[in-house]
Amino acid sequence: MENRQLSRNSALKTYNVVGSYAVQCGLCFKWSNIPTKEEYETIRHSFIEDPWVCSKKQGGSCDSPADLEYDTSRMWIADRPNIPKPPPGFERVLSRRSDFSKFDVYYVTPMGKKLRGPSDVEKLIQENPQYNRLNPSDFVFSSPKISKEMVRGTPAEEGNTNPNKKLKRS
Repeated sequence: MENRQLSRNSALKTYNVVGSYAVQCGLCFKWSNIPTKEEYETIRHSFIEDPWVCSKKQGGSCDSPADLEYDTSRMWIADRPNIPKPPPGFERVLSRRSDFSKFDVYYVTPMGKKLRGPSDVEKLIQENPQYNRLNPSDFVFSSPKISKEMVRGTPAEEGNTNPNKKLKRS
């Protein structure tokens, strides 16, 4: 569902690494680029109830060519479907660890504070009456899955990749 281009030449321990977003058609399994994070989050939010298909793209159909092909030149990650859109003013951020082992998920509040887990959300709600309408279930800290081919740092052998895997490219 998601496409993210990653750079491997960073000395930082963690950093935001979203380069681009993509979704895979539920009918033909072709990948389409999604122009904005907001549009991607809208698609992801209701993906199970309303799967994305090529015809949802302006002028698109399953007969149109794919915007991109799954390959091992990029790190592909798969975010879970139906993760709620962040509340207004909040941002869900993925940060890749320098050893490529996983992504950390956190939320940034409108005040710029990082929420690193459910206990931070509960504390924010308790300490700030303006946030008492927030639902803690709107904050999902589960880490996306990384394509195993790129975790090892070696491309998959021909024939080992499954183009129908519902992965996101990172």
